[in-house]
Amino acid sequence: MFEEIYHKYDWEKIKKGIYGSTGEDFLRSLAKDTFTPDDIIPLFSPAADQYLEEMAAKSLTITRQRFGNTIQLYAPLYVSNVCSNSCVYCGFSRSNLIKRITLSPREVEDEARILYDRGFRHILLLTGEDRRAVTPSDLAKIARSIHGRFASVSIEVYPMETDEYRMMAESGIDGLTLYQETYHRETYANVHPAGKKRDISWRLNGPDRGGMAGFRKIGIGALLGLADWRIESFFTAVHAMHLSRTYWRSLIQISFPRLRNAPAGFTVPFPVDDRSLIHMICAMRIIFPDAGLVLSTREPSRIRDGLLPLGITMMSAGSSTGPGGYGHPGLAGDQFPVEDTRTPEEICSLIRSKGLDPVWKDWDRKFIE
Repeated sequence: MFEEIYHKYDWEKIKKGIYGSTGEDFLRSLAKDTFTPDDIIPLFSPAADQYLEEMAAKSLTITRQRFGNTIQLYAPLYVSNVCSNSCVYCGFSRSNLIKRITLSPREVEDEARILYDRGFRHILLLTGEDRRAVTPSDLAKIARSIHGRFASVSIEVYPMETDEYRMMAESGIDGLTLYQETYHRETYANVHPAGKKRDISWRLNGPDRGGMAGFRKIGIGALLGLADWRIESFFTAVHAMHLSRTYWRSLIQISFPRLRNAPAGFTVPFPVDDRSLIHMICAMRIIFPDAGLVLSTREPSRIRDGLLPLGITMMSAGSSTGPGGYGHPGLAGDQFPVEDTRTPEEICSLIRSKGLDPVWKDWDRKFIE
């Protein structure tokens, strides 16, 4: 389990190593093809900032070698915004006065049909973290009702037991996304004051339980802005290393959700600027040549446009972040505002303008049946 590895690394010692790295340390690491945790420390250091162009060039080369010119498109489908947690940074927090809705199975099918008609073949099912509102059995039934229409159905919901994840996989769900939010233990406790999510160990080991259940894809990430992005990046990378080595049959995906808008009363403690986001993405591509790197519509169009060639392989488009939002916009409270509001067709045109190929489907269940 990753928690055992997590406890081997002290946040302050890693911080000292990152901020104490030199340009020579960075160049030695940049020249490597494979990495240990010690090797990646200089890649996230301030000393690396002056070499961002070199990092971008290497990231671009690796991405084209491993993924060609393809950018896979996906869409989120929110089933519920009911949540039992009190995450201070999230629109779904149980303390926020928003309209709460849990879609019926028929309503989920209606939303799925809209996404299918728009061309999507990869979708991500999301809920608030309240398993009473949408149980694992509910999710399994939803997946069985829609997975025949889609090449890939993933989930981003509350952490589950391994047996429950196996039930998800057997129902047709092939991917799991579970953000740690922050790897800084004190910050984690402060921003999760109540609810099951307060248990950091339960969340740290969630991707392992998904790996043991046999998911084809496992996605992780830190919510950028809660703690220093350089140290968060180190822990995210070490987590990805563990998962890729332990569950080598699974594709590891890394997302870069950046806190740009937060509920009233919460100030983002460590804002991440655009250059730092680019730095993080390029470093992750260099460390993980075969990982899927994901960028959502949290980011504004100008940033998504600029990041396309540099390492991103998967993007959402035309997204809604509240239940029922495709058929009935504004029906319920959103998790966060969508910054890039362009349609899927506009995103496809953008991708082609960059000399890249938008891909609606890159997987079929029949490959493993």
